[in-house]
Amino acid sequence: MGKITGFLEFPRQPEPIEPPADRKHHWHEFIREMDDKTAQIQAARCMDCATPFCQNGCPVNNIIPDWNDLVYRADWKRALDTLLSTNNFPDFTGRICPAPCEAACTLNIASTPVGIKAIEHKIIDKGWEMGWVVPQRCEQKTGKRVAIVGSGPSGMAAAQQLARVGHAVTVFEKNDRPGGLLRYGIPDFKLEKLHVQRRIDQMRQEDVVFRTSVFIGNPGDAVTVGDHVETIAPAELLRDFDAVILCTGSETPRDLPAPGRDLAGVHFAMEFLPQQNQVNAGDKLASQLVATGKHVVVIGGGDTGSDCVGTSNRQGAQSVTQLELMPQPPVTEDKLLTWPYWPLKLRTSSSHQEGCERDWAVGTKRFNDDGHGRVKSITVSRLERKGMKMVEIPDTDFELPAGLVLLAMGFLHPRPSLLDAFGIDKDARGNAKAGVNAKDGYRTNVDKVFAAGDTRRGQSLVVWAIREGRQAAHAVDEYLMGSTRLPR
Repeated sequence: MGKITGFLEFPRQPEPIEPPADRKHHWHEFIREMDDKTAQIQAARCMDCATPFCQNGCPVNNIIPDWNDLVYRADWKRALDTLLSTNNFPDFTGRICPAPCEAACTLNIASTPVGIKAIEHKIIDKGWEMGWVVPQRCEQKTGKRVAIVGSGPSGMAAAQQLARVGHAVTVFEKNDRPGGLLRYGIPDFKLEKLHVQRRIDQMRQEDVVFRTSVFIGNPGDAVTVGDHVETIAPAELLRDFDAVILCTGSETPRDLPAPGRDLAGVHFAMEFLPQQNQVNAGDKLASQLVATGKHVVVIGGGDTGSDCVGTSNRQGAQSVTQLELMPQPPVTEDKLLTWPYWPLKLRTSSSHQEGCERDWAVGTKRFNDDGHGRVKSITVSRLERKGMKMVEIPDTDFELPAGLVLLAMGFLHPRPSLLDAFGIDKDARGNAKAGVNAKDGYRTNVDKVFAAGDTRRGQSLVVWAIREGRQAAHAVDEYLMGSTRLPR
């Protein structure tokens, strides 16, 4: 695997990155792919470790040692083929995945892991540059029709897999452009939309049909980005298609019902982030929620909160503060205790490096009115852990100025109205109830209806959504045809 002594000879080399002071002034990606030679040296660090824990750490089970070895030997085309055999969209994961594979890397026990994500980024970008990523259109059609509701990563993966075995696939998207979370949730500086559009164009050449501005469900429940044009009832979808896969994501945000929550200037993150993506795409908005000149407080310490930080800085916020309910995690994990699992440790994102005050173990008590119905500050208090709960420490209240408060505390479950419209049973967390076993994987209690991605498993990573979409496609193909050649 790579060079036998490579892990002893070569240090981990990060991808080239634009300095924070420069990248804060534009919306483009600022992490560049490695040059060929650097990528080969990084691939040489892959150990002949016998049991590739990185593959188990990766939700799509990428065959990482194989393509590391192929990159080391400059066999780029075979490296690309190996990568695409397990992952439909490494151009997404090579940019935005947190890389659980690297946490599971054997080299990570006593050193720094192989730069797996950077190598993946390099392989797919080189594949596009060389013209090796081409549509795979199936000439022999099955005559079966599949509807996919939602065009995020799980819907895209399921659609591509099913189209490539000859099914007629139609993807319904309630927003005005396909891509789901990739299009309207993730900022352009992390994932430029040309990568999403390039994949949509490829899938159209593979005979996937995308119908945008179409809401599936009851008319009164429609929530969209852009103009909502058409509503289709679930009964109509079930009448016209042989199978339906729900890939709508986990769209119900966790709220913070503290006093003053209804003040102007207190918003969910997903009211804020999509608007900037629309503007970057050239849309003219009647009004835009912006951080310009404001003290911004982001409540929630995860990826969505980090995206709010980076977006606020680019919009010219006066200050940005990010609050987290839980205590500050350790800077370095106990590797002997946590490896090969994803560790709890302090993570500083590129957005944090661009300017942000961070505070932990803080609870929000109320949003304070400026006298005109707008938020002017928030009152918070220190917390401590007692048993399984975080509780307030008496007499620790303090106030933070806040002209814009963004709630980024995660997502609970899919929109209940969607599942109710189909009559789908929910699990204890409010997700679509569907198992993953080989017999009836991804099927719901409603005949012909399957669920995948965050709709089924709850809020998760893009790479998990891709895995779920691929596996749901396997289950649907087997359901329609009696057998399948799609990988599980």
